[in-house]
Amino acid sequence: MRTRRWTRSPRGTIFGVATGLAEWKDLDPRMTRIIVFLIVLLTGLFPGIVIYLLLAIILPQQTAGDEVDGEDPIDVSFEEADDEESLRREYEDLRRRMKDVEERLNRKERRGS
Repeated sequence: MRTRRWTRSPRGTIFGVATGLAEWKDLDPRMTRIIVFLIVLLTGLFPGIVIYLLLAIILPQQTAGDEVDGEDPIDVSFEEADDEESLRREYEDLRRRMKDVEERLNRKERRGS
């Protein structure tokens, strides 16, 4: 899964910081956890653990609106339609995508208020 921003993932092992980073950058979560663990270990534990805990406090928890479903809701391309039925399907698909964008925008506005 991929996310739009760095958030704490509910699928994470310890606070979800490393898994959230992996999902944001579309990396392997296990490898990301190992790299983060090695960085914490090699920094003498103290600075690495403090930074990790600060990130756990600062980063927001992941929500459904943060997930990227593989398609850009703004990128709409109309195929050449030979009949009225295919035009109707394209129109309904566009309406569905625009409704999804509007719902995401409303969620972001509510969070910002």
